[in-house]
Amino acid sequence: MVDKRHTYIDLFAGCGGLSLGLYQTGIWQGIFAIEKSPDAFETLKYNLIDIKKHFDWPEWLPEKNHDINEVLHIHKQELIKLRSKIDLVAGGPPCQGFSMAGRRIEGDERNDLINSYIKFIDFVRPKLIFFENVKGFTLGFKNNKQKGKAYSTYVVEELEKLGYSVKGQLINFSEYGIPQKRTRFILVGIQNELLINNKNINKDTFFKQIENNKEAFLINKGLEINPTLENAISDLLQSNGTIEAETTNFKAGIYGKTNSKYQKFARKNITEESKVDSHRFAKHTEAVKKRFQIAINEKLSSAEYRERFKLKKSSTKILEAKKPTPTITTLPDDYIHYCEPRIMTVREYARIQSFPDNYQFKGKYTTGGKRRTQEVPRYSQIGNAIPPLFGEQVGLALKELLK
Repeated sequence: MVDKRHTYIDLFAGCGGLSLGLYQTGIWQGIFAIEKSPDAFETLKYNLIDIKKHFDWPEWLPEKNHDINEVLHIHKQELIKLRSKIDLVAGGPPCQGFSMAGRRIEGDERNDLINSYIKFIDFVRPKLIFFENVKGFTLGFKNNKQKGKAYSTYVVEELEKLGYSVKGQLINFSEYGIPQKRTRFILVGIQNELLINNKNINKDTFFKQIENNKEAFLINKGLEINPTLENAISDLLQSNGTIEAETTNFKAGIYGKTNSKYQKFARKNITEESKVDSHRFAKHTEAVKKRFQIAINEKLSSAEYRERFKLKKSSTKILEAKKPTPTITTLPDDYIHYCEPRIMTVREYARIQSFPDNYQFKGKYTTGGKRRTQEVPRYSQIGNAIPPLFGEQVGLALKELLK
């Protein structure tokens, strides 16, 4: 393991948003990541394992996608041997069953991954826990085993039984330099032994630290405090011109000139001549493009758009240039570009989530039907991710708890 770096394991790691943020701090060393989806893991592996060499992967765990329950069952003894060696277990279980964006599904089997998560913490006993989930995680289901108790309350109680001091709080990522109004439930746990040995920290320390540091962090990065959608993506317009995409019969975009600090930050390791990764444009019919253009020109609301064109789909939003976006979901058809008659590209999605342009995404662009429950294409990988820019601030604040 790398000297003087704090060790962590990333659970339900997705395409690596949180791990990328921790990597960017320069003070965290990944040990391994658990992610069930082969597509999402391929993206994480390419960027963080193959390119950045960020993980000190153990020999006993194959370097591939894994289901957490299989790891718990097959490698219980290896996990227990990690006790006292791991500073942080980060990440939260998939959120679809709790999400307010879709149907909250009480019986969603993914909700049971909460107990897998708690079991993993019990085996490894890290010094710190960082847990992220959707806002709906704080709301109880009427008929669940906890009789209406929110899952967030259940998790806090279970982690306290394991010897952690725990606090959860809702955080809006748009206040941390992300051009997106995205509120998430953040939970931080600290081993009680750490609190006994250090009277200067408590369960509120992380949240005070990240709040107090956010402005200085963004200024130091040369970033806007409150970036808008236009700040994030106005250099990626289709009107810049197009080239052949890597997939047959599709067009991809090229870079325009940088128009903001945010764009310079996203492109800092990219040359002007480079092709933009994952910037493939959807193929809309002329009728759809005309409908989109009317929505843009007349600044229609979702309800007005639906009524005007007699559409069943109710979630479509016409994005606004001078504001952060609403929370982006895994469905690109939910959003119309602010000035061009089209949906967003994968790279524009990635910009909104603060992924740098040199972070490459793998797998299909999108999928549909029943395959949505099995496959995690590029849009979904990004829509599910923790923004790396927020993850970096998390890593810096957590470091303070280990001093």
